[in-house]
Amino acid sequence: MNRHAQTARRQVFVNCPFDAAYRPLFHAIVFTLKVCDYEPRSALEADNAVETRFEKIVRIIRGCRLGIHDISRTESSPDGLPRFNMPLELGLFLGAAKYGRADQRRKIALVLDRERFRFQRYLSDIAGQDIRAHDNKPENIIHEIRKWLVAVESGQKLLGGQAIAKLYHAFQAQLPLLLSELKLQEDEVEFNDLVLIITNWLASLSAADRAN
Repeated sequence: MNRHAQTARRQVFVNCPFDAAYRPLFHAIVFTLKVCDYEPRSALEADNAVETRFEKIVRIIRGCRLGIHDISRTESSPDGLPRFNMPLELGLFLGAAKYGRADQRRKIALVLDRERFRFQRYLSDIAGQDIRAHDNKPENIIHEIRKWLVAVESGQKLLGGQAIAKLYHAFQAQLPLLLSELKLQEDEVEFNDLVLIITNWLASLSAADRAN
């Protein structure tokens, strides 16, 4: 396996809402991936005026073998229109898997919603996909991602879902202090900040801390 393929194996495109209401779930997704030694990727990771947002998303999807897609945000905005970014990015990912080169056809997706069959009322074209439900609970999303990663690659020794959830809650409890040390407000935390903070916090734990 070449270096590019090895890198892509551990990279996961995260396609989900980014607003404050979704933040605990977003943190749980990123946290679970880092605990399991995967690298989360997001459209939020780079800000380059030379590259359009669509081009950036295509580039990131191209470099990721795995994708987590939460299509639960279907509510209308104050102007009466829903946001369709998540279904669009899911479509790009599925299209790459169906019509791309050989390396793209190895893509694997996890699709999430609040309720397992709710998507049939607004995105019926993906009927037949195994949609996982999280009920807007970080613990549920952690368990679903962990189960998916075990199925994606057999032989991995991953912490159990309950253990990861316990670590996640410990991290969330310490997050205000971690942000204070960095002189960061919660609404100032960018995606790259979050990944680095989680990475450093996990690195500070002993093996016993992780297991307990």
